[in-house]
Amino acid sequence: MATQKKIIKSGFVESFPLAIAIAIKGLSFGVLATQAKFSLVEILAMSIFIFSGSVQMVTVAMVAGGASLTSVLLTATLLNLRNILYGASLAEGLSPAKKWRWLLSMGVSDEPFVLGSARFNKYGPDPLYFGVVAGCFYLAWIMSSLTGSLIGTGIAKPEEWGLDLAFPITFVALLIPGIKEKPVVATAIIAAIMVIGLEYLIPDNQFSIIIAGFLAPFVGIYYLKRGVKSAE
Repeated sequence: MATQKKIIKSGFVESFPLAIAIAIKGLSFGVLATQAKFSLVEILAMSIFIFSGSVQMVTVAMVAGGASLTSVLLTATLLNLRNILYGASLAEGLSPAKKWRWLLSMGVSDEPFVLGSARFNKYGPDPLYFGVVAGCFYLAWIMSSLTGSLIGTGIAKPEEWGLDLAFPITFVALLIPGIKEKPVVATAIIAAIMVIGLEYLIPDNQFSIIIAGFLAPFVGIYYLKRGVKSAE
């Protein structure tokens, strides 16, 4: 029992800084969705059942721009393809919770992946910790998107308040300490080069990060395999 309490406390404490950033992004989503004429029920339903900031933001923008349902679904699917890789990577760490993995899979996204991976690498499988972290982010997102929808008409442009920068800055701060080994460094450098290059060639496109996120890890895998062969 004492160990479980310690794990739960660690989950709350370690997820709190990023939960604040998620809440700020959720607030921004609620504001934008309200201004795009989404109802309170639609906003809450998206946050409860989709729980993906990038997908929800893009969906609001596409629907407001008159995009078809097929286009929205295709884009949402492409944006969330990375979660398949996240899930595969987290599978071992969540393996003890055989009966609850279907529920924990709802929390597989960028932020829980970062904290969960760090935890599993340090202490081994820990589904309870992952559940606490994912739960904190889930509640933060729902409550903040609800708040944003209620005050949506009072903020002209969320960007003017700096709400759009809070999440990426916090996320980068979490990632930087883990960029140490050569495969990780190589992946990060190649990903940055690809994103900058794609944005230069095709400004404001929605697929730069997706393409870089899919291709850059292969560079890290190459370096990792080369390192293993050198060690042999």
